[in-house]
Formats: sequence, structure tokens, C-alpha cells
Amino acid sequence: MNVASTPRRDLEESAPPLAIQHLASGAVTNVLSIDVEEWFQAEVYARAIQRERWPTIPSRVAASTERLLETLDHARVRATFFVLGIVAERLPNLVREIAAAGHEIGSHGWGHRPIWSLNRDAFFEDVSRARRILQELSGQPVLGYRAPTFSITSRTLWATNELRRAGYAYDSSIFPTLHDRYGIPDAPKAIHQLEGGLWEIPPSVLQLGPLHVPVAGGGYFRLYPLLLTRAAIRFLNQRLARPAVVYVHPWEFDEDQPRPRISRLSQLRHTVGIGVNEHKLQQLLMEFRFASCEEALTYAGAALSA
Repeated sequence: MNVASTPRRDLEESAPPLAIQHLASGAVTNVLSIDVEEWFQAEVYARAIQRERWPTIPSRVAASTERLLETLDHARVRATFFVLGIVAERLPNLVREIAAAGHEIGSHGWGHRPIWSLNRDAFFEDVSRARRILQELSGQPVLGYRAPTFSITSRTLWATNELRRAGYAYDSSIFPTLHDRYGIPDAPKAIHQLEGGLWEIPPSVLQLGPLHVPVAGGGYFRLYPLLLTRAAIRFLNQRLARPAVVYVHPWEFDEDQPRPRISRLSQLRHTVGIGVNEHKLQQLLMEFRFASCEEALTYAGAALSA
């Protein structure tokens, strides 16, 4: 299935110019999102650390998430925290703390299993279970979802229908790039609505000739120098009138996390830039406007309903 044929509405093309701008100042409002998971739940450790060991490994996610909350509070920015269900079950007060600080709670699914490892029924149960616990703990309607490892790909597009059936209003998992684990290169790059009613907030890419180059998130955020990330966000905002979708993980701010033995390339992917990541984020929060996924969709004129 070609995802390019599935969107029903593309905000970049159909919305009035001010629809994706900040209501007060006219500056484009970018999206800031945090995928709340433990360091050992990252896909890079899938073979090195078996799932059966997860409950026995000391948690580190609360401290790094609270550090992010302080950074956001100082910058007066509200973000979307896509929280893993098993993290919420283990650390319920962390979800309450995030919600009490005024941030949007989204779902990262329950067990951090890539969608391609699940069938439809198992996926529906995974995302439904996560949504239930997150709503109970936060007191918020949980409208958004981000898949582990951005695992909504051309072969798992059926997941968007299951998300809608489970009560979600939007997704932020379809990466319009080519990657060894994820991505749909011909997917739309702007916020759009899929057939079936689910809104999609794609992680940001810039098109350089035939290449769709990811910017402003995860390993790309850590790897690129601040100058390059700043220029990419400015290009998206000023030249394309498109919000940048920035995503980070709490473990990307944790310099002291354990480092099990894995391949050098995998270790580089996981740890590059961690030492300067907080400085980068602080600088960008001062220079650009950011908001949660829900706020960005509201600015864009999307009517969200579960």
C-alpha cells in the first residue's frame, strides 16, 4: 500500500497560512515531544538485554524526565510526553507529575514491541491497555500515539485503523524517510489526515534532491551540530511554513547510564552527543516556539475527538 495515496487532507496545502502559526505572534509553533522509556528499552539493546530482565534493572527514567521537566518549566514550554505503559505501571507518580506540570500525555504503547512483531489483535490490546492506564493516572484524555521504533511502515499501515478503533485521534509514527528499521520515504512530510480520520504528525525531514533527510529528533538531534539543527528548523518554519517535529528520549540526557557491550556502530548510535544534548535543547527552546502535539493540531484547525 502506498501511503501517498492514503491522506485525505494535508494541512500544508489546504489550511489557511495562519493555521499552523502561533495565534499570538504569527511565528510558526513547532512540536516538542518526549518518548518516555528506560535506557535499556531502546531498540539498540533488543538483543543484548532480554525483556525478561527488564523488571530487575534499576530504573533511571524518572530522574532524567524530571530534569527535562525543569528545563521545560524554565522555558515555559508545554510538550507531549509519549509514555510507555510499562513505565507508567512501574512509576505511576511520574505520569502524574508530568500531567500536573501541564504537559500532554500521549501513548508509546505498552511493552515497547515494534508493531511488525505483533498481529492486529495483540497490537490493539497493547495500545488499548496503555491508553487506559495513562488516562487513569493523568486524568487526561489520551489522544496521541507514537510507535516504538517508528514502526508504522508500509507493511504495518493497518495499525492506523486499529489506533482509531482504540480511541486515538492522532499518530506521530510515520517517518517520511528511508532507514534500516523504519520509514516510508514517499509519505507526506506535513501534518495531514489519513483515511479513517486519524491525524498524522510526521517527524521532520528535509528533502535534499532524492534524499529525505531526518532533522531535529533522536539520534539526528544528538549527532548534528546545533548550527545545523537550528538552520533546519528555521528553513522548515520560514521557507515551508511547516512546524518542526522535535522528539527526544529522557535517556538521551543521561550521561551516566550503563553501557552494555554492543557493536561500536550501535553504541555510537545510542550515545553520540548525549553530553551536549541538554545545552542544544535549551538553546532551541529560547530561539523557537514549541508546543505539544495537541496544541499544534489545534492551531492547525484540526478537530480532535477520541
